[in-house]
Amino acid sequence: MTLLTPPPATTAPATAAPLAPAAGLLSGLAAVYRAQLARARVARIPLMFVASFQSIGILVMMRGVVDGGDNPSSRAVVAGSSVLVVAFVALNLLAQYFGRLRATGGLDHYATLPVPAASVVLGAAGAYASFTLPGALVTAGFGAALFGLPVAHLWVLLAVVPLAGAALSGLGAALGLLAPKQEIATMLGQLGMSAALLLGVLPASHLPQAVRLLRALLPSTYGVDAFADTFAARPDWAAVIGDLGICAGVGLLSLTLATLAYRRAATR
Repeated sequence: MTLLTPPPATTAPATAAPLAPAAGLLSGLAAVYRAQLARARVARIPLMFVASFQSIGILVMMRGVVDGGDNPSSRAVVAGSSVLVVAFVALNLLAQYFGRLRATGGLDHYATLPVPAASVVLGAAGAYASFTLPGALVTAGFGAALFGLPVAHLWVLLAVVPLAGAALSGLGAALGLLAPKQEIATMLGQLGMSAALLLGVLPASHLPQAVRLLRALLPSTYGVDAFADTFAARPDWAAVIGDLGICAGVGLLSLTLATLAYRRAATR
């Protein structure tokens, strides 16, 4: 007696499921920005307090050595202290953040996401810089009252903070991504913060010529100069727009450098 066995069933060849398309630059930027903003929201109030308190303390200290009233020195001090709030977050903390990501392998998570490298850098930079506007406004208002400057044009900070924040965020991200160790990234971020303090707050007319050249290389310098010009009785709006345009160009370059540094760090 023979057992009749059914012929083996034929199975169709397995086909891999198509992968989801990669997100575009803007959609990827929005997703990373929302994620970073939700992550950093817990530390928002301490972050704003520390950055603002530091800059207000510098204003009080500088008031003892710089005369108040409508003069270039007082304008430079108030403008530099206001932008220093941005430098504390966008340059110092962002360098530490990306340095920590690289040291702990956190970049591997972002490398697996279907988002462009520019979206990761811009999203993180934008989230960190978003917390600086209230502190910059409070610092500028306090400084204007302390030095006797007009407050009619504080709205210019709405342009200065994003542009200076982009320039400093790109530099901070690049420092954190290019540093070989997390400790070096932290040190570079603090050195950049010190440079923004010394070269941005001190009036340019009080600096030696060689130091003025270094000041011209600092990305936030042009945002400081643009904001300082608005405290004049009759601001030179052409100069203000020109400085903001230079700040935007420098910001684009620094963010491009940060994107290249991210790709290099993520593929190593």
